[in-house]
Amino acid sequence: MTNTVTQLADELLQLVFHADPMYASILGVPGHGRTLADRSATAQDDLRTRAQDIAARMTAVDPAGLSTDDAVTRAMVIHHADQMIDEIDTRQVEFTISDLFVAPAAELIMTLPMVPLSTPEARDDYLARLRAVPAYLETVAARHRDGVAAGRVPVERTVRNAIAHLDRYLADPANDPLARQEVPADFAAAREEVLATVVRPAFAAYRQALTDEFLPHGRPDDKVGVCWLPGGDELYRTLARIHTTTDRTPDDLHQTGLDVIERLTEEYAEVGARVFGTSDRAEIFQRMTTDPAMRWRDAEELLSSAREAVARAEAAAPGWFGRLASQQCKIEPVPPADAPGAPAAYYLWPSMDGQRPGIYFANTDRAEERDRFVSEVMAFHEAVPGHHFQIQLAQELTHLPMFRRVVNPTAYAEGWGLYTERLAEEMGLYSSDVYRLGMLAMDSMRAGRLVVDTGMHALGWSRARAVDYLRENTPMSNLDIGNEIDRYIAYPGQALSYMVGRLEIQRLRGVAEQALGDRFDIREFHDVVLGNGSLPLAVLADVVTAWATVSLP
Repeated sequence: MTNTVTQLADELLQLVFHADPMYASILGVPGHGRTLADRSATAQDDLRTRAQDIAARMTAVDPAGLSTDDAVTRAMVIHHADQMIDEIDTRQVEFTISDLFVAPAAELIMTLPMVPLSTPEARDDYLARLRAVPAYLETVAARHRDGVAAGRVPVERTVRNAIAHLDRYLADPANDPLARQEVPADFAAAREEVLATVVRPAFAAYRQALTDEFLPHGRPDDKVGVCWLPGGDELYRTLARIHTTTDRTPDDLHQTGLDVIERLTEEYAEVGARVFGTSDRAEIFQRMTTDPAMRWRDAEELLSSAREAVARAEAAAPGWFGRLASQQCKIEPVPPADAPGAPAAYYLWPSMDGQRPGIYFANTDRAEERDRFVSEVMAFHEAVPGHHFQIQLAQELTHLPMFRRVVNPTAYAEGWGLYTERLAEEMGLYSSDVYRLGMLAMDSMRAGRLVVDTGMHALGWSRARAVDYLRENTPMSNLDIGNEIDRYIAYPGQALSYMVGRLEIQRLRGVAEQALGDRFDIREFHDVVLGNGSLPLAVLADVVTAWATVSLP
């Protein structure tokens, strides 16, 4: 029976890599380096059928008598196969046009440079993959046409963002991010020939299609949510289920966001009084967003703050975690071509073969306009003890099937990242009250995400209403608010995952603390949460509850 569970987990992982060969390459898994994802409707239907088959066969496995690890693997495989089916059914490729990495063209520009090119075979594969770009973009354009025909049309603003992104890319061939990696001279010349004669013309043709065919059909700013698409209400409920790994309704999630925003008022008053001498939330926000002392001097100062924060977290980690990540996290600026439309920070997971470490990217574009106070909290979330710890440790769980080590449900991953922002306060990592305001600001943003994501995509809010809500209820800069709202428009439902996951991890910690009393050990709790790979929230709850029960005297 164990073999059946493991074999089905391996089979599903191969299906994941078949669906997204770039993901396999970024992880350093060989055998997938020459191809790009097939986004055609026929290929998606085939993936759906295969995922259904795996889910059915795993469901037929009787959980009675399985080991703890196998029972968790069984639950994860069923969940992820069902999620793949849900994702295919959303047909997001038809209407997702943006400069964000979830859009097909932007994804290529962002992810192709992440593939290691350290061997002749890898470099040969890279050229083959570059030659596949025209067919990939033609397929994507065909899916956009299908969307237009069915009324599943993109948002005009995000199409314009995508066009601007491609214009930046095409205008600067000397700094093409797809030629970023240092390689032998003969390969560099071959790569440049393919980029000049195959890849850039393909991006130019796709860009022209965006302008001529899809921009005219774009939805206006007062209809940015998927609720304005055919079947949009059910579509958004599906996306919420995918990203939260729960069945919570949009109305419930919306109210949760409002409640968290309200609870933060008292904390702002306490910390704001120490920093600015006022407990009035509006005045605190005004000072945070307008005081020149809250901005960076330059890009290097921003990066230095992130590096110092990560170093402090690494030094404190042994007191809070029994198992520690074996590799340190690199800290780099977001590449210039990606920076204008990129988030303030993000993490790139390490490759499984050890060739590329985990990297925390901090956005230094227009650094003088960026908020100083969020630097530390973002470093803790994205690097240590957040995503880097979680993902690096998962990859090192070699006793588990690889599926458990690399599949990463959003609510778990982002919930953990947000949980660590508050954990960092317990660990004494924030260097001043200014950076504690950053912790509260990130709480406001993630709670605000519940409100505005559901507001736009379920309740029909306009973009302007969503912008106004964040402006009134968070201390975010206008630059960040605009980028964030456009991200939620392009990536519906994903923004829900952070606070939903954090609240569940906190709830489970409270359950364990109450059950175990003086026997509760925070290091053991963290090792349980991180020691099983990334889990859907319901499966995580079962794992933590079982641990707390077994640990009772």
